[in-house]
Amino acid sequence: MFVDAISASNENPNDPRNREVIHPSDDLFDANLKTPINSSPFTRAFINNLPAYRKGLTPLRRGLEVGMAHGYWLLGPFVKLGPLRNTEVANLAGLLSTVGLVLISALMISLYGSSNPPSPTPTLTTPSAPREFSHSEGWNEYGSGFLIGGIGGAIVAYFLLTNIGLFKGLTGL
Repeated sequence: MFVDAISASNENPNDPRNREVIHPSDDLFDANLKTPINSSPFTRAFINNLPAYRKGLTPLRRGLEVGMAHGYWLLGPFVKLGPLRNTEVANLAGLLSTVGLVLISALMISLYGSSNPPSPTPTLTTPSAPREFSHSEGWNEYGSGFLIGGIGGAIVAYFLLTNIGLFKGLTGL
């Protein structure tokens, strides 16, 4: 009897003894396993608050947010690790490299959108995937926003990086 109760509890994901066990979400053939990490409320809230999944945003706005973040952080590796890193034009070379990479990425986003991509699949962490990405117009808007945001983010990072001495003087650090 005791062994039967333990065996029955193995199939119950709500049993406190099974909290660290991986379970299939709903469909065994979905390849989306329910783990303590991807099914936690914190993870779901974090992922659903990213620009790609946040409700109420247009594809252009999604692309702007994602592009600004990528343009901003991509400048640093090009400046500090690029071939002109120890020269006086390192910041400018990093800016031009970042703009080039953002341009190529925006082009690839538009090309993907024109390839008739499948509709977004709802998953365990993102149950309501945006429907704007089920047609090429949404992807083209997203790519346009990514291009504008990426170039803008790179310019802001370049401005901050080239004027760091001015900011240090203003703050007294």
